[in-house]
Amino acid sequence: MLGITPNSVLFAHKTLDDSQSRSNITSEQGGSPEVDPELDALRHLVSRTKGFYARDYSLWLGWNNMRYIIETAVLHGRILNRTTIIPSYVYARACEFDSSVCAAYATMVNRGDATGKDEWRQLPVEKQMAWRIPVSLMFDLTHLRETHAVITVSDYLRLHNISVDVETTNGRWDTDLYHRGVNIFSDSKVEPSLYVIKNEWYDAGVIRVDQLPQTMRERGGWNITHGQVGSWAIAEKTPLSKALHDAMTSGASVLDWDTVLVVVGDNNDPIETESSSTSAGGIASALEENGWEVLYTYGGVCGSDATKDVVVPIREAAPRNLLRGLYEDFGFIEQDVVLLRGEVHSGRKPGALKFTTLESRERYTQTVLYDFRLTDNVIELADQLSNRMVEKAGGRMWMGAHMRRGDFATLKWAMEPSFKAHLARVKRHLRDGRDILQFVHRGPLYTYKVPPGQADRTPLLLDPPADHDPFYIATDERDPTNLTYLRSQGAVLISDLLTIDDRRTFGWSLMLTDVLSVVEQATLAHAAYFYAHAYSSVAGGVVNLRASHGADPRTALLEI
Repeated sequence: MLGITPNSVLFAHKTLDDSQSRSNITSEQGGSPEVDPELDALRHLVSRTKGFYARDYSLWLGWNNMRYIIETAVLHGRILNRTTIIPSYVYARACEFDSSVCAAYATMVNRGDATGKDEWRQLPVEKQMAWRIPVSLMFDLTHLRETHAVITVSDYLRLHNISVDVETTNGRWDTDLYHRGVNIFSDSKVEPSLYVIKNEWYDAGVIRVDQLPQTMRERGGWNITHGQVGSWAIAEKTPLSKALHDAMTSGASVLDWDTVLVVVGDNNDPIETESSSTSAGGIASALEENGWEVLYTYGGVCGSDATKDVVVPIREAAPRNLLRGLYEDFGFIEQDVVLLRGEVHSGRKPGALKFTTLESRERYTQTVLYDFRLTDNVIELADQLSNRMVEKAGGRMWMGAHMRRGDFATLKWAMEPSFKAHLARVKRHLRDGRDILQFVHRGPLYTYKVPPGQADRTPLLLDPPADHDPFYIATDERDPTNLTYLRSQGAVLISDLLTIDDRRTFGWSLMLTDVLSVVEQATLAHAAYFYAHAYSSVAGGVVNLRASHGADPRTALLEI
């Protein structure tokens, strides 16, 4: 394992003055600066790849959406064999105490000024504030680097002797300032070159996939035009290909697998599974012979892509002539930095592409569930909080829910308009959950269809919840009257579980709601039963954590 510290702000860096730099950006030319061991480790990390992969990051979004975007960027970097560059910091959106307390530990900024967004301008000034915190506080960057080449923007800047002060506050890649330095490990004085993937090139009019396997290229007559870029031979129209096209809904580019089964039929292999789908005589072969291909992606636990969870693997079918591989289109680029302009987050499956093989999808599932690991202090605190909930429940299983209010209530996205009606809805589903746990407790246990698929045996070891057991609620509700009502109805909040020692051991960042929310997600991953609104990105993060812990799929409900 590389000896790289996860917190980039710990790396020694000296801001350059006017006499040392051109336009205050790069160090004076001539003579190699003394390099610290951390930068040398980063150099070795980068040297194993072809160059850098950069993105425009939407830093105005909350952490869970940012995490999904970073997961996608890491996938793209791996496909292109490039070192992925991620933001050095993210913005925590609220402080649990007076804002001046958090400002003593993290830089406080106006969110609108920092990100260029106006959606908070109408709020009181104190509600417009955010706190800039290292991204490594949100997940274990050291662990991720064991399997993926990932550096932060500040790492990239220091590797090119550029002041970290020029990192943009809105997450956008600066094509000018970021390219004025030179690699401190190279004798060349050439500034890093850049290739920009325009946003409209990404998947407009095509289906973006990871890579085109050689066998697919051969059967589809893939004609290379330059580099690896090419086009498909014109496929002969057949009765089956026409029937598949006719079955597509207006505006769709893929067919769901149930429709494929109806249109194609499978008389040869009625119990076909994903792992057997490439066998001769199966549906996959029929599709391939008629100009279509099987794609591998995710369905979402509630049938929605909003949660970005990776625990429901599915297949789809698509016309071969629409497929374009990320590797084929951009893997041949020789420039030092490949930049994907704009955002490709909304309205797309996890990874912002689909996979052409079962193995490549499973590798991404592993990345999300196991390579992106929570920090040790989050894991340890969540374990303690879960144990305290077991104690509060009399040694029995405990249930939990995420109750999104805040901006959802303002935007009328909450599950119920009134707070009391919303809580009543939550309690109704938790009662159903208690009944489900009665069945789960008897066994056998099941797991999500993810590797390694080892079931958590806790539901067999603890008794199911009793009728009036307390339950855990994670919420962004801050109205004292509503919080008092929650507790009167049997809810336990994180503030009821945390101790002074917890806060001292964890550190100052627990004062920030975004960090506290990660702790709550990790705690809810241990709940015997979990309920949430599917449109909140928090819910998808909890489900992914539960799947990695071996939870039974029957013990979670995300309601649309």
